Amino acid sequence: MTKVAVDVEGTQVVLSNLDKVLYPADGFTKGQVLDYYTRIAPVLLPHLAGRALTRKRYPDGVDGQVFFEKNAPRGTPDWVRTERLASPGSTKGRETIDYVIVDGLPALVWTANLASLELHTHMWRVDTAGAEPNQCPPDLIVFDLDPGEPATIVECCEVACRLRPLLEADGLTPVAKTSGSKGLQLYARASGLGSSEQTSAYAKGLAQRLEKEHPELVVHRMTKSLRPGKVLVDWSQNSAAKTTVSVYSLRARQRPTVSTPVSWDEVAACRSATDLVFSSDDVLSRVARDGDLFAPLL
Repeated sequence: MTKVAVDVEGTQVVLSNLDKVLYPADGFTKGQVLDYYTRIAPVLLPHLAGRALTRKRYPDGVDGQVFFEKNAPRGTPDWVRTERLASPGSTKGRETIDYVIVDGLPALVWTANLASLELHTHMWRVDTAGAEPNQCPPDLIVFDLDPGEPATIVECCEVACRLRPLLEADGLTPVAKTSGSKGLQLYARASGLGSSEQTSAYAKGLAQRLEKEHPELVVHRMTKSLRPGKVLVDWSQNSAAKTTVSVYSLRARQRPTVSTPVSWDEVAACRSATDLVFSSDDVLSRVARDGDLFAPLL
């Protein structure tokens, strides 16, 4: 294993295997993953700040074994912030988890070096959670629009345009991003909506309303037999225990696509399944041109 120590804003971070290919279809290496996360950091870090991070790691690349990692791994440097939080319903029977909090570039580079291609966060911040995530007030609400084949992101955009005025009528200002995979996600600030249970109930109510008004297009239940040709409006991601892929996170697809903020004009104009697919290079160019379209959530 080839290792090199680099200075990241005054912190020594040990990197390894920079030439290892993690996206075989593009020949995209770990070094390029690190380069992307370093360059996107100015707009990514504010969205990660104060949030417990679940990493989806691909040590042998996107075609190899994958595992979700919540607990800080053995050997985590003492300069990486961790927070011990309650873990109700843990599949591993743990009462608590020592979560990593990425609150600066050194921690982001360290995280990316572990082949953490995907970064997933909750709708609440550790800074307001204390030790009981289920009792914390969420600051975000999310609607995860997931197409069932043969539906695509085109239908997701149609649903998003129908959901937007319902949220605005309730005083919320939604912003959209691609999932980086097949779907679309709408976020809004959750101020005034109460606990995670209350945001989940609110989101479920809107999903049910959309299904009732557009039964040919929308489904609010995950039952696979109900989903072909329709868009699942997944309201359950608002549970305090669940995470959703972070804005600007890479995705472990065949190529290094990114969960990318998009404008409402782009959502309304979507006509093809490939219209809203963005690579890491695309996203860096978009941010240089447009800034952070997700900034209203900060």
